[in-house]
Amino acid sequence: MEQKGKVYLIGAGPGDPGLLTLKGRDCLAVCDVVVYDRLADPRILSWVNPDAERIYVGKASSNHVMKQEDISKLLVKLASEGKTVARLKGGDSFVFGRGGEEALLLKENNLPFEFVPGITSAISVP
Repeated sequence: MEQKGKVYLIGAGPGDPGLLTLKGRDCLAVCDVVVYDRLADPRILSWVNPDAERIYVGKASSNHVMKQEDISKLLVKLASEGKTVARLKGGDSFVFGRGGEEALLLKENNLPFEFVPGITSAISVP
């Protein structure tokens, strides 16, 4: 039987590492791989499993390390290999975060995933 991993779509919050949820922190501590973007505060990476592979896929309006389509395919590949993947995104994964696109491809490939919401800057107080 093929071993399937799992992807956690984690919202990192609006910038302050203290606003990452406890569930998000727990997922980072046990992941095999973390796939993170440029909006996730780098201090949050200190909570990642020290043995985990770290893959930066950050995007700015004019500079894409990896296209969104390729990020989604990477998540499918890693989970298909049986890995526990933390997909760390700034803010909330679904408010400007394109988490829905990533979740849709995971679902189409029958791969387990879980949403770990983050606080979006749209409703947070600085």
